[in-house]
Amino acid sequence: MMQVAMIGCGFIADVYLRSIRNYPSLQLVGVADRDIKRANHFGSFYHVPVYGSVDQLLGDHSVQMVLNLTNPRSHYAVSKACLHAGKHVYSEKPLAMDFTEARELVNLAEARDLRISSAPCSLLGECAQTMWKAMRENRIGQIRAAYAEMDDGLVHRMAYRRWLNASGTPWPYKDEFEVGCTIEHASYSLSWLAAFFGPAQSVTAFSSTQIPDKHPSIPPDGIAPDFSVAAVKFTSGIVARLTCSLIAPRDHALRIMGDDGILYTSDVWNYRSRVYVRRWVTFRGRTFLPLWRTHYRTPAESGHNLLPDDRCRGVAELAQAIAEGRQSRLSAQFSLHVTELSLAIQRAGFEAKAYRMTTCFEPIAPMPWAG
Repeated sequence: MMQVAMIGCGFIADVYLRSIRNYPSLQLVGVADRDIKRANHFGSFYHVPVYGSVDQLLGDHSVQMVLNLTNPRSHYAVSKACLHAGKHVYSEKPLAMDFTEARELVNLAEARDLRISSAPCSLLGECAQTMWKAMRENRIGQIRAAYAEMDDGLVHRMAYRRWLNASGTPWPYKDEFEVGCTIEHASYSLSWLAAFFGPAQSVTAFSSTQIPDKHPSIPPDGIAPDFSVAAVKFTSGIVARLTCSLIAPRDHALRIMGDDGILYTSDVWNYRSRVYVRRWVTFRGRTFLPLWRTHYRTPAESGHNLLPDDRCRGVAELAQAIAEGRQSRLSAQFSLHVTELSLAIQRAGFEAKAYRMTTCFEPIAPMPWAG
């Protein structure tokens, strides 16, 4: 059993707390937050022990792994402190807001014989694994390209000031607008694409802030890009287009195009999202996709209580990998690769220059239950 602790009791911590209870191999020994009032409220609501400070948590020798659930701009400092304290780390995305710092964390973990991994972990979920199996079975023929959408609508016009999680913590809208939708959300699609098609070779991207006045307390130059589009070339030769925005209507779809048809799902965030195949038809000299589709079912029972957003699937995978003496499917190098991709897209700006990737990772094995 892996002894784990959480640093960060904000909005996302509730999702992890609900998820971790489905994994008997993970024992939550306590939580900490730089705001002790927030930590005490969270601990009281969920009946979990609370450390008096982050330093107290790091000094607890029973803690083997730390879940870094802090604000993205704190990921580097908190993860670095955890590694120096001899703890394995599972971090919310990204590993760091600066690529040099992200690489430093990976190198530090390796030097200290520790593991570091990063969300998202939806790649390990039923939807992603089902799509991947369909590709391995050649259900749509030779794959040529993928189109991914990560749009969330006009969030700044929604009632986001009233959004609360289960324990009553408000949605951190200021952080979300300042960090940006690309850093927050692109990795959901990018992690799937990289696992399916191998490491990215290059990315040509464009990013822009189209709505600079999202909130009166944030100056326009403090708002991160709310629109980005990227063309990614993978070493396998397959190409993908990803669009992230807080402008277009909500759409988290992924379509994979092959010579014989397309494979698609409507929501890469949802582990329960169905996977469909539509096959090309040629009639009277025209080739098109008919309306009918085939539901490609999950290959086998995964053995998990199917939460739509199981945040601790990756934590359990990392703990199991440590116990078995193998690399996690969401390895440090894989997490670093996805972080590099996300940061390159976010910071592309108006110039839309090709960025050559500097990181790589070993091929990832499908989940055992996915065949």
